[in-house]
Amino acid sequence: MTTDPPTLAWLPDGFPGQRMRVLPRPVIALALRAPTTSQILVTDVGFFPRASSHGRVRPHGARQNIVIVCAAGRGVCHLPSGSHRIAAGQALVIPAGVAHRYEADADEPWTIWWMHVAGAGVAELFATVGTTADQPVIGLGDPPRIIALIDTIIRRMERDETMSTLLAASGAAWHALALLAADRRAVGRDAADPIEATIEHLRAATSTRVSVSELAGMAGLSESHYAALFRQATGYGVLEYQTRQRMGLARELLDTTHRTISSIALQVGYPDPLYFSRQFRRIHAMSPSEFRSRDAG
Repeated sequence: MTTDPPTLAWLPDGFPGQRMRVLPRPVIALALRAPTTSQILVTDVGFFPRASSHGRVRPHGARQNIVIVCAAGRGVCHLPSGSHRIAAGQALVIPAGVAHRYEADADEPWTIWWMHVAGAGVAELFATVGTTADQPVIGLGDPPRIIALIDTIIRRMERDETMSTLLAASGAAWHALALLAADRRAVGRDAADPIEATIEHLRAATSTRVSVSELAGMAGLSESHYAALFRQATGYGVLEYQTRQRMGLARELLDTTHRTISSIALQVGYPDPLYFSRQFRRIHAMSPSEFRSRDAG
């Protein structure tokens, strides 16, 4: 595994205030064989502020997977699937081996934080993020958190190239990709996302069971279409999601109050405490009493 020199790199002297680190090839080869860094390894990382005339062309793609977070300005990436624009608050994810060309906007050049990652676990992480070569741009729910993690990687790799540094960088990269997956929002989706609105409704009404038909009506969708979109957004069916929300509140009440299990069951929407206990055990593999008596903290 080696890093890929770009076919084209405008302004080879860099950008004022830029930071960048690239691991030597022998270090990459060693780290990708080490158990602690073989799953994910940051090979290249950087920060380019207001990168006027910045661009890269890789006709055969990169050997690593590329993540670019746009903090300000704009840019565009050309892939076999077409041209994809990137703006502030969005991330561009390019899988390894996909031919690409990207460049800063001429009028509003982007400020970007970026990293190249390799390793046995990266493909699965990228699949969880949900981007593809056809849809490589995603919106970020909390860009500063992702940027802070890339900054952490840069600061660690600016120190040295020891295994402890590479391990710390790997951990931060894993965290960043996990946040990308957790915060993914398809670019172009209406800010008033009807699925997200119904999810917020469920979170605010934990103790009330709301039917799929009611939620679909709120979203203006058919039940089947709504159910499919809901599962895509949460990973659960509607009823199971509600149950888990209820159990989350039940856990909190069991840990922080001395109320009876029956009263807790009633508050989270279960008039029958026996049924509540069965559902609690199904999810937690223990009864509410056992959960309360465990060593916590």
